Amino acid sequence: MSQTPEIPAPGGRIHEDRPFKPVNIAILTVSDTRTDDNDTSGHILVERVKEAGHNLAAKKIVTDNQTIIEHVVGDWIKDPEIDAVITTGGTGLTGRDVTPEALRPLFEKEIDGFNTIWHLVSYQSVGLSTLQSRACAGVANATFVFALPGSNGACKDGWDKIIRWQLDSRHGPCNMVELMPRLLEK
Repeated sequence: MSQTPEIPAPGGRIHEDRPFKPVNIAILTVSDTRTDDNDTSGHILVERVKEAGHNLAAKKIVTDNQTIIEHVVGDWIKDPEIDAVITTGGTGLTGRDVTPEALRPLFEKEIDGFNTIWHLVSYQSVGLSTLQSRACAGVANATFVFALPGSNGACKDGWDKIIRWQLDSRHGPCNMVELMPRLLEK
């Protein structure tokens, strides 16, 4: 009997015998200073989303304004064509950092483990500076929402070491894609 081909992945394996299911992902950059020309973290996420075989459903840049962030993400989670939202920026400790405050009211369920794993991964890159991050994730209207810090390194770590694997339908022992059809169950 032949064995199932597998590729190692952080915290699991990619099962090549499982079908890959592209996910529709929206990217939101939260910044008072970034434009499309200098939005390096947003461009990193777009590039990685596409390289992984997923679809870019939308991309936008907004200022550090709680109402605007909540409105944009609120519209995206109402769109049945968007499966996941990744934000970058606004997760720090300064007075203008309001992304978690904008997103948490939208969450029906917070993904508490994301915060824990984020800090483990981030600690490997920036050490104790990870304490300054309030990265978070949740489920809102059957849409996964991930909030990453605005640095290029944080976006690379967040996608490469966490989100990419959970949005890959071949990742085992389990992944978030297989949950998508059941997120609206009552």
